Amino acid sequence: MRPQSLAKVDYYWNVMKIDPTSYVSKSAAIGKNVEIGPYTIVHDNVEIGDNSKIGAFCEIGLQTTNAQSPKLFIGAESNIRSHSVFYAGSSFGHNLVTGHRVTVRENIEAGSDFQIGTLCDLQGSSKFGNYVKLHSSVHIGQKSTIEDFVWMFPYVVLTNDPHPPSNHLLGVTVSRFAVIATMTTVLPGLNIGEGALVGAHSLVTKNVNANTVVAGSPAKYGGTKDILLDDKSGQAAYPWRFHFHRGYPTSLIDEWVIESQQ
Repeated sequence: MRPQSLAKVDYYWNVMKIDPTSYVSKSAAIGKNVEIGPYTIVHDNVEIGDNSKIGAFCEIGLQTTNAQSPKLFIGAESNIRSHSVFYAGSSFGHNLVTGHRVTVRENIEAGSDFQIGTLCDLQGSSKFGNYVKLHSSVHIGQKSTIEDFVWMFPYVVLTNDPHPPSNHLLGVTVSRFAVIATMTTVLPGLNIGEGALVGAHSLVTKNVNANTVVAGSPAKYGGTKDILLDDKSGQAAYPWRFHFHRGYPTSLIDEWVIESQQ
């Protein structure tokens, strides 16, 4: 007969899929088929949707006096990788995916299919749409608004304090389908227009109009987006949704294909 302790391990891992070294509050609502890895802490008032995975050494639902709500909601089919910390007071739609060592502060409202890369730092009190993709080491200042289908590449920084340090914060707004390339800094209170492209190593000091290209330090207008793909196909690189479809559902792709033919 197996020792009772080992039998308990089998029960948690094979039935509940919760590692016995983790701590899961009795008041947390854990969905069906959820996996919680070794040494992870799930605090009170956390709800994790069905078929989600929480990696090792994570802390989920960390309480703070800055949170407008004590609750944290993680949607179904999510995958939070190891050493990540999520504070209380936020809500994330289904299919949230993170890299490792992500920090997500309080008062965030996010849609579905949100991708947060390794070492990203989300400073809270911000809104994210659907299918937002942040690559590694992106910093999002408080009061930011990121709309649907936005891409931000490594080391992008969205600032929010026009006179640091101060208590007067102005968040950045990034409109749908915009792309911000690596090592770019956007100054407080600015708007990045729909479908705009901000080139690598840019310092954005003015609003960026929709469907335009800016680059440089300070970023300057670079013409309309008549850039061709570097694959000798002769196809326009932008709007990117007309040719890049990886990771998006068929229903969206079909809409984009029709739009590209008009």
